Amino acid sequence: MAEPAFYGIYPILYAFFRADGRLDREAMRRQVEACIAARAHGIAALGLATEVEKLAREERHEIMEWCLADVAGRLPVAITVFGESAREQIDFAKAAADLGAAWVILQPPRRPIGEEELVRFFGAVADAVPLPVAIQNAPQYIGVGLSDAALARLCRDHPNVRLLKGESSALDIAATRAALGPEVAIFAGRGGLELPDLLRAGCAGAIPAPECCDVLVQIYEAFRAGREAEADRLYTALLPLLVFLMHSVPRFICYGKRLLARRLGLGAVIDREPCERPSAFGLASLQRWSRHLPPFAL
Repeated sequence: MAEPAFYGIYPILYAFFRADGRLDREAMRRQVEACIAARAHGIAALGLATEVEKLAREERHEIMEWCLADVAGRLPVAITVFGESAREQIDFAKAAADLGAAWVILQPPRRPIGEEELVRFFGAVADAVPLPVAIQNAPQYIGVGLSDAALARLCRDHPNVRLLKGESSALDIAATRAALGPEVAIFAGRGGLELPDLLRAGCAGAIPAPECCDVLVQIYEAFRAGREAEADRLYTALLPLLVFLMHSVPRFICYGKRLLARRLGLGAVIDREPCERPSAFGLASLQRWSRHLPPFAL
């Protein structure tokens, strides 16, 4: 089967913090190396998993610079673009292009915005960006999104809008796939939930967090090689952990980051408020559903 231009598992980096509140440079580097060792097909940064809303503009630039420097051309990098104005998003996307990003993912602004205005907003940013553009459509997580018809119009009228990060069920993604046509590459989100069925629905890949990216890569590779029963078996073993993690964005950041820290051999996770704090019950559940996952090989 011929691979499309955009494909595979792109783990999206967590933001690790030091006790003094600053970003943890070494932890950020170690998770990049873990993703590469896990044979990820690309790396992403600055999405919901990266707690982008909690980061100052300087910190967002810092993470982007670190990520692209650490990857050093070994894999394509997708950078999520966060900002309330089109000008802010354009400037950040151009900085990503200058640093060597392969494509960017546009998040909607957090202010109240109607569908027609959001289409114009994304179109204006896309027209000014010298990279392929993805739209993150995650209304259940972000509170703002686009219908399939609006997404199709956006892709038709702005040729470099070539990808979608679709944060919905395989059933919904199948309908979106039909609406957008084969020219638009769809990447799933939601931490890898329903990954085999999302691939069956026509997704080119997924953008999960890194804590179990090695298994998700194995699922993807087995599916693409025609070994669907193997992909389903690997997914079935991982499913209880994914269900535990994906009840909400704060929960998967809280516990997913701690699982990744354990697998990377890092110390205690330092949270940045506002956040969900781990409970003894939650940590016991995390241990129970993830005990089959060994340390990352670095």
